[in-house]
Amino acid sequence: MPASIPRRPADRGPNRVELDARLSAELLSAMAGARRRAARDGDRQIDTAHLLHSLLESDQDVRLVFDAAALARLLGYLVQRSIGYGLQWQSAVEDSSGVPAVADAGWSPAAAFAMDAARKRSEKRGDSQARGLDLLAALTTDSECRAVEVLGRAGVQVADLETRIETAEDGAPDDT
Repeated sequence: MPASIPRRPADRGPNRVELDARLSAELLSAMAGARRRAARDGDRQIDTAHLLHSLLESDQDVRLVFDAAALARLLGYLVQRSIGYGLQWQSAVEDSSGVPAVADAGWSPAAAFAMDAARKRSEKRGDSQARGLDLLAALTTDSECRAVEVLGRAGVQVADLETRIETAEDGAPDDT
């Protein structure tokens, strides 16, 4: 007789449909892109660099936070990584010491933490959906994650980026 599959109690948190409803279309697109990128690259888990790369490709508001030169350097570095120059990361799990381990198959602990932080950030702001800027801001909070390493290698100052995200969310014009 086949073993029965235990049902998850309803009070254990939101299901996939509920989670998807809490994410903007751009953020859902970025997540799907990160999944495809990790699978194509042969990586064991989706990491924060996959999320950053897909976020830059799928969300215009995120791209606008960067000046043109920084965006070009950033995308250039991410493309190099995806074609093999980032092999030190390939098939390795992203492990930021400041982020608690999460048993979320497919996502690195740092990426799962960033997604959760993006949802919490949007809730704190009173928005029912997390947006790309929420995820970008969440990625910058973990100084040891791969996304922050990529930003640094591309010459992006994380402290300046956090200010630019806040400015973009406030709707103030960007001076760059």
